[in-house]
Amino acid sequence: MAVNESDVPSAADTAAKERRDRAMSIFDHIGELRKRLIAVLLVTVLGLVIGLIAAQGLYEYLVSQEPLNNLPLNALSPWDSIGIYMKIAFVIALIPALPFALLQVWRFVKPALGRSEQRSALRYVPFALLMLLLGFAFSYFVVFPMAFHFTSGVAERLGLVETYGVVQYFSFMFNIIVPISLLFELPIVMMFLTKLRIVNPLRLRKLRRIAYFLMVLVGTLITPPDVISDLLVAAPLILLYEFSIMLSALIYRKQLQADKAWEEEFGPDA
Repeated sequence: MAVNESDVPSAADTAAKERRDRAMSIFDHIGELRKRLIAVLLVTVLGLVIGLIAAQGLYEYLVSQEPLNNLPLNALSPWDSIGIYMKIAFVIALIPALPFALLQVWRFVKPALGRSEQRSALRYVPFALLMLLLGFAFSYFVVFPMAFHFTSGVAERLGLVETYGVVQYFSFMFNIIVPISLLFELPIVMMFLTKLRIVNPLRLRKLRRIAYFLMVLVGTLITPPDVISDLLVAAPLILLYEFSIMLSALIYRKQLQADKAWEEEFGPDA
């Protein structure tokens, strides 16, 4: 049977088909990413709903504890009551939303990982929740009282009467708590990125000076302007970075051993 030359795909046709396939693959990835982002958004909204329900109980607990001790808080605007509900709800929503976001990242990159890498990367999600809660505890029980007592001391020396607006008080609190709590996710993020071979301990050590500078800068910005307070915040953040390097090195060492075993079995060009 004779073959019509027009039925044989040309090089241009083949190249065009490859381009279409690549475009379809890109659109598939974009669609998958869109699905993951929508899932994270839905969980965040659900967390906000739960936060709005739990906001009053958490508010009553926070104002009854040190350092406020039931001092009167004032609404300086008709919107202040709504604003404080939303701020507290947002912080509560972080607790389920952040680990779920990491879970969606894992699901997005899962096809590119081996079976053992999939299992090990999935284990990071519960630890992300644990580190977030540790960050909340450290920032609320250590850093926030220190900053509050410093500002109160300055007001007392100036002879000022402390009258707190509810939004201003909780904004001051959450501006300290939220950034520190997110920084406590650093070891988990570094482990995950090392597992994906995006970073490694060698690169992290090279960035150590920049990281230290940023940690000290964060400590300076969110604490009273004295050396002791700055060190009390910056030191744990620096230790977190060094802990991240150590965990990254453990994973990187296992990766090198696996690569070496692969080369020995299949050859360097496999």
